[in-house]
Amino acid sequence: MIPPRANPLLVGHEQAAAGLAAAARSGRLHHAWLFCGPPGIGKATLAYRFARWLLAGQPPGAEPLHLPEQDPAFRRVAAGSHPDLMVLEPQSEPGKRRIIKVDEARQARAFLNFTAAEGGWRVVVMDEVEAMEAASANTILKTLEEPPPRTVLLLITASPGRLLPTIRSRCRRLDLFGLEDAEMERLLTGWLPDLPRLDRMELIRLAEGSPGRAVELAAGEGVELARLADAVLQNLPTGLGAHALADRIAGRDAALAFPAFFTLLLRGLSQAVREAARGGPAAAWLAARPLAAWVEAAEAVSRLVRETERLSLDRRQAVLVAMDTLRGR
Repeated sequence: MIPPRANPLLVGHEQAAAGLAAAARSGRLHHAWLFCGPPGIGKATLAYRFARWLLAGQPPGAEPLHLPEQDPAFRRVAAGSHPDLMVLEPQSEPGKRRIIKVDEARQARAFLNFTAAEGGWRVVVMDEVEAMEAASANTILKTLEEPPPRTVLLLITASPGRLLPTIRSRCRRLDLFGLEDAEMERLLTGWLPDLPRLDRMELIRLAEGSPGRAVELAAGEGVELARLADAVLQNLPTGLGAHALADRIAGRDAALAFPAFFTLLLRGLSQAVREAARGGPAAAWLAARPLAAWVEAAEAVSRLVRETERLSLDRRQAVLVAMDTLRGR
């Protein structure tokens, strides 16, 4: 999968791109934009597309925000070498959560106060902006309150509710949504040409409009894991195969299989609970416990999975504990 900063293809967000282009050409471009939507749907791809189009001088074209791959601005943004673009992403350290540190936020503030090297715009792209620590958020807020001329911040998040209300209120919010199935198939056919069509259609169902998630699932044997998660839910009352499951999920490629399996398992559980709560047909295995107990168990398993990944705990033991938790033990 092409990284967002080097991806020339935009699928499914053409209307949003056209809106950004119109805002820039109006001469009254807002100084901060908040790109919101589920993970993997193309928020960063659109942000970089907008950034390089601005840095290239807003050239006209048939496609909104389009810039040819051979354009110097495209190449430098893709290589991370454009002097008027700064990128902030959360950094990870062993045993700690991923954060955007205050020193990086201060560097971004200083960067925007410099004169543009090429006489145009200066742009900061901040991905996973919800990962800012408190001091970082306050630093960015100061920049939003006093933006230098001809500068723009492009903030990207899947969790806008985790941002300070004062940050959200100073940004123009741009909500992006999952792609249609036909758009997903077009992308996945190009990215995963050797994948059987039935598996590709199953990935489209599981990914719920997110190309990034579909590729992650494909890399982590997502179709097989989805079928395994369905089988586990059906067998929850008996708990059959817990140790074999632990060996499978915590074995080879556990770094991919472990989080992917539990994402699929918990999603299947949540969907079943919601359907039953709305009066729809209830899965047979739900009868073993009240719906509220299933919700509590799902939350407990979700916490267990996060802690296991964050602290590098024993994944095999985590699988066994998770299965006991879902069975009410």
